[in-house]
Amino acid sequence: MHNTERLKEMFYEVQQCKKCPLHKTRNKPVFGNGLPDSSIILIGEAPGYDEDQTGKAFIGKSGKLLDKILSACNFHRRKHVFIGNVLKCRPPQNRNPEPEEVKTCLPYLLEQIELVDPAIIVTLGAVPAKTLLGKDFKITQQHGQWQLWQGRLLMPTFHPSALLRDPAKKYDAWEDFKTIVIKYREKVDASHACQFV
Repeated sequence: MHNTERLKEMFYEVQQCKKCPLHKTRNKPVFGNGLPDSSIILIGEAPGYDEDQTGKAFIGKSGKLLDKILSACNFHRRKHVFIGNVLKCRPPQNRNPEPEEVKTCLPYLLEQIELVDPAIIVTLGAVPAKTLLGKDFKITQQHGQWQLWQGRLLMPTFHPSALLRDPAKKYDAWEDFKTIVIKYREKVDASHACQFV
């Protein structure tokens, strides 16, 4: 089966998923969106209110800030990235994901990564970084440092919601994304234009 076809099949599986109790409180699952063969995959924690209402990833205030960051890097959702989350359903009141929820939902994310086959993985916030790299990972200390995860390059950085809560983190996040642009040029497209790098 072609990767795009399998992603479509997975999309419908996620829509029907009842593997954990979150299916009882969700409005719409959020599979993720973007190019099925993107060079970059961005991974957040879980859908928020706006995402739960629409079924689309990163469209609330955090999503708007993420779009600004991507635009500054000359990356665009429809051309360069696939965006998803560790959890496909919103936890009530946006609480942190429970370990059992992460364990149950993680196979979807792992298969998405395999199917999209990105050159670069970017984790947004502590939850996706700890999910992939281990619970001892410290986002405040280790963001911006390239990690090797299952043979792939992974860059942990802050979640846009953290930047909205604490604007002082914006500088560090921007430095992280500049590093991502440099690596993208090295691994994917040497001619990629970005006026800030």
